[in-house]
Amino acid sequence: MVQAWYMDELADDPRLPHRGDPCSPVGLEQLRRLGVFYWKLDADKYENDPELEKIRKERNYSWMDIITICKDKLPDYEEKIKIFYKEHLHLDDEIRYILDGSGYFDVRDKEDKWIRIFMEKGDMITLPAGIYHRFTLDEKNYVKAMRLFVGEPVWTAYNRPADHFEVRGQYVEFLAQAE
Repeated sequence: MVQAWYMDELADDPRLPHRGDPCSPVGLEQLRRLGVFYWKLDADKYENDPELEKIRKERNYSWMDIITICKDKLPDYEEKIKIFYKEHLHLDDEIRYILDGSGYFDVRDKEDKWIRIFMEKGDMITLPAGIYHRFTLDEKNYVKAMRLFVGEPVWTAYNRPADHFEVRGQYVEFLAQAE
């Protein structure tokens, strides 16, 4: 089961867990109220998994690729890690399925506080368009993930502030209605 918690305010190594003191866990229902959805799948059978195929069909995830994030596999690794960790939003949902390794997705809550979501093998997450978020590896410095999209992929990240985008306004409206 996924683990999520409110982050501390320390600015040291982002690959550390950054659990607040005391730790304040966040449950799946609280994540759902932010528009974040989670599934636990069998990553060892991702190529022929009927559960994954069902999710892809229901949510119209028609495009897929696999990315390996580690020093040996990702060109411009250091620069990409910095880009992934810079707070941003997308105009489309971000869907990631962890096939191996682990890392963290951080999302903002309604009060603009960071929630850290630990992702490991078998975890799949959908972040809604317009949510401010970021990603980092953990101390193992390795993750292999499937990236899914509705239609053709759009890789553009808009760094904060990006409140002028219509999708951000729609997301803020969604948050207000979710109370």
